[in-house]
Amino acid sequence: MNTMDQMPDTYYVGAYWGARHESDASCARRAERLFESLGHLEPLWRQWHETGRTFKKAQARQVQTHQASFLELFARKKNRIGDGFQYWLWTGPNPDETTSVNGFCGSADAVLTSVCVVDPPSRGEVAERVLTTPILREVLLAVVRCWEPTWGVVASQQYRDQASPSSGDAGTFVGWMTYFSRQWGEVPPLPAPVRAEPVEDLGTLVILTEERFTVTNPEHVRLATEVHQVLDAAGLLRAL
Repeated sequence: MNTMDQMPDTYYVGAYWGARHESDASCARRAERLFESLGHLEPLWRQWHETGRTFKKAQARQVQTHQASFLELFARKKNRIGDGFQYWLWTGPNPDETTSVNGFCGSADAVLTSVCVVDPPSRGEVAERVLTTPILREVLLAVVRCWEPTWGVVASQQYRDQASPSSGDAGTFVGWMTYFSRQWGEVPPLPAPVRAEPVEDLGTLVILTEERFTVTNPEHVRLATEVHQVLDAAGLLRAL
């Protein structure tokens, strides 16, 4: 096995949806709810910063995550894309152990995909606490409840790149956990030990394994491949 094969998986939580016009106030309310939820899951996720030219300068750019703060962010020209709004915040004790949250929302443009992505650290104490099924499940559920996306995922970037011929296009692959909105389609019965659970009246969450999914575990990859085939046959794996 070469060095590249031995590198640990890196994970992200992503949620995606199509054209949906929303005001800056509506998007700011949703963002405030999300960051409030994240703060309940991990203590270090209660203090956030904007970007800066250096880590030290970025640390000094602390930002509140209430609605008024997001309205200020959305009012800046650099955070406007067409009729939509974007944001990018981060937190962490050092450059190697940061968590970032970025998103784009509010646009009615069918060409643009709205998104919310949470990138947790891949190493360090925070990573050990949050890279678990219970915590990442709650992160994805928080994103789903706040933004009401069409499709969402907790994914290993390494498995995504290996499994998706379309460069990881949203909707085309199976993650460690995968969310399908009710409008996207009905989830068929899946093989054990896969768990499918309703997310209120919004959609369905599919969890492949209670263990941390890794691309180097043959059983995890086999299970993901089997579930991919079932969901693809049901018409659920298609690009947004």
